[in-house]
Amino acid sequence: MGHTLTGVNDSPAAPSGALSEEMRDELIAFRRDLHRHPELSRQEFRTTQKVRERLEQAGLEPEVLPGGTGLVCDIGADSPGRGRLALRADLDALPVPDTKSVPYRSTVEGRAHACGHDVHTTVVLGTGLVLAELDRQGRLPRPVRLVFQAAEEVMPGGAIDAVKAGVLDGVERIFAVHCDPKVEVGRIGLRVGPITSAADKLLLALDGPGGHSARPHLTTDLVMATAKLATELPTVLTRRADPRSGLSVVWGRIQAGHAANVIPQHAELEGTVRCLDLAAWHEAPDLVHEVIDQVAAMYRAKCEITYQRGVPPVVNEAVSTEMLRDAMTARYGLHAVEDTEQSLGGEDFSWYLERVPGALARLGVRPVGDTVKRDLHQGDFDADEGAIAVGVDLFTGVALLV
Repeated sequence: MGHTLTGVNDSPAAPSGALSEEMRDELIAFRRDLHRHPELSRQEFRTTQKVRERLEQAGLEPEVLPGGTGLVCDIGADSPGRGRLALRADLDALPVPDTKSVPYRSTVEGRAHACGHDVHTTVVLGTGLVLAELDRQGRLPRPVRLVFQAAEEVMPGGAIDAVKAGVLDGVERIFAVHCDPKVEVGRIGLRVGPITSAADKLLLALDGPGGHSARPHLTTDLVMATAKLATELPTVLTRRADPRSGLSVVWGRIQAGHAANVIPQHAELEGTVRCLDLAAWHEAPDLVHEVIDQVAAMYRAKCEITYQRGVPPVVNEAVSTEMLRDAMTARYGLHAVEDTEQSLGGEDFSWYLERVPGALARLGVRPVGDTVKRDLHQGDFDADEGAIAVGVDLFTGVALLV
């Protein structure tokens, strides 16, 4: 795209210039404090207060979002004809026990920052502190908005509440990072187009008269009906939807019956619907309902369908993705950006991209030379804290592109 990076480094090839050593140490300490005190979705009151206090110390005026968790903070005055760039972080932790043996291990039983949101929050905070100083020096070329969002880990996600609160008003583009333990620290993963999957929940409640297993012809055989739905729905969808859409159903719970010789009167199936394509995601509920009704009718089963919308796929817009690429390569070189695959995980950053263009980058957090395979949402998840400075450099670079 030919963007020029200005403001922090005289030499665009310099690997880092946004953070002093003192600031790096402060941000690592900030992240460790959040890691010790994880808070679940819509309970992030302490986290919100910590971020608010630090931004106010920097002379900024953050506003807490409705509900008391999450906040928004503007840097720089509105510029006629040029919207703000927004940088988004998520605040919440997971109901997962922290199994690591580190000094900053979670102090809250059964809760941990096992998805890296403490890193995301610290990256956006650190970027805000750098940009606030640049703005005071008259070196910030465009206004920026920091969005610290609650409740990313629960569907349909706190992003919807943030959007309703007006965090996108006046925003031209929005950016985010997500920790990736498969990517080495000092690198990011990028992809134009869908980078995450849509994720919905599906609950089927089947009812029928039931009866003795010796006379299934006089009953509604709910066990057989449930088994057929469990196998037929995923299979039929592969023939009714474009295979490229990746529309799939995976069951997580099946419950039917209590005795070997009794056909039950009630059964349940619960699982997730995932989809790689935005258009197919919009069509998925009608198609899923149609197939379920057809299969249930074959066994005279009454089926109540609860289809809970989760999140659409995160679809990275091309120009925004190239802005991330330009900012990263200007600071760290071409080798610091790698192509990334589409994940089947859900991410509510997608709700912002339904309204404004933007992009999400995968932030490398795997220590250099580490060969242990780790994943998100696991109790042993941790991040190489050098990723914090990389994330700040990336976002600072994006804000300084002209």
